[in-house]
Amino acid sequence: MMSELTPQHINSTFVVIDDANNAIPIAVSDRFYEKLEQQFGDFKGKRLISHYTFEQDWDSWERHPAGEEFVCLLSGQIDFVLEQDGGEEIVSLNTPGQYVLVPRGVWHTAKVYTPSSVLFITPGEGTQTRSLS
Repeated sequence: MMSELTPQHINSTFVVIDDANNAIPIAVSDRFYEKLEQQFGDFKGKRLISHYTFEQDWDSWERHPAGEEFVCLLSGQIDFVLEQDGGEEIVSLNTPGQYVLVPRGVWHTAKVYTPSSVLFITPGEGTQTRSLS
């Protein structure tokens, strides 16, 4: 007999897909990433499904050496700035459902034009960040 399924909300519960393809709901809190590290260690072989709403430009760059990051616009207008081949490439997302696959290991940041809702599937192992300067 099937257990009863209850809906979750992506704003309050993210999901980790582990290396055995199990989906593990994780409650979002102000110590979310600390708890994530405690529960999953270096995140090897895992992906995080998350949702964020942005009202201003990102204040840092990030990159994910373990794989491509799926970034899907749900609402708003946002430019993803990718640092490639010594220059910057702009990928504009301005229609709900548009997405970009940020290549493995590519530094990226975002410029936000209107409050924007974005869904991410991120290979978290080895993620690095740096300031915009």
